[in-house]
Amino acid sequence: MKVVILCGGLGTRLREETEFRPKPLVDVGQRPILWHIMKLFAHYGYREFVLCLGYRGHMIKEYFLNYEAFNNDFTINLGHKHVTTYHGAHDEQDFHVTLVDTGLETMTGGRVKRIEPFIDGDDFLVTYGDGLSNLNIAELVAFHHRHGRLATLTTVRPETRYGILDLDDAGCVRQFREKPRLEHWVNVGFFVFRRQVFDYLVGDDCILERAPLERLAHEGQLMAHRHDGFFYAMDTYREYKALNDMWDAGQAPWKVWT
Repeated sequence: MKVVILCGGLGTRLREETEFRPKPLVDVGQRPILWHIMKLFAHYGYREFVLCLGYRGHMIKEYFLNYEAFNNDFTINLGHKHVTTYHGAHDEQDFHVTLVDTGLETMTGGRVKRIEPFIDGDDFLVTYGDGLSNLNIAELVAFHHRHGRLATLTTVRPETRYGILDLDDAGCVRQFREKPRLEHWVNVGFFVFRRQVFDYLVGDDCILERAPLERLAHEGQLMAHRHDGFFYAMDTYREYKALNDMWDAGQAPWKVWT
């Protein structure tokens, strides 16, 4: 089963880091956040990736074209008999990465639709290029196969950034709860789709999270896999700093690989 990763957004809320590079290449612990996402899927045996490129997609292409040199020691013979010999081996053996230019202005659903020719199985995984989790991918896929519907998304109950107050009419605080989990469940990506979902994606302006998912839900074809563990999206500089602080402290819950 192939893993589709949406890598084409502008990342405007993280402008400090995305002014000159796409968000999936923003570093967490001296590695692009994209690398961390791919390592999670690879831990569960999913090593075939399709990347939907857009904003500064050429930089992601360059990252993978130069991956062997950046991640190995090597000896190079210069001149007309140019030969490069790599010493040792990095841990990303047998990764199969397809990079697809899905347009600069294309919306999420349109990007997924554009990579349809590269999906050759009955099911495929899709996620965003800026969210880290310790989600058990094997359990997600098993859940999808058990219910037999066309689409599965992963949902979490997020923590609020603020303390919650219960007040009486006079303003007296009856209860204070510091950053509790909210009662509502939210979509965080980590989808599993049957290939029939491509029929729900029409046009480059198709937003996956709007009409397609709304229609699937209306038809009873969308199921939610509840995740009670770690999830963190890197939308702002504050979240970029938080993820790097976790990694530097050796407390990165999403690092399930060894």
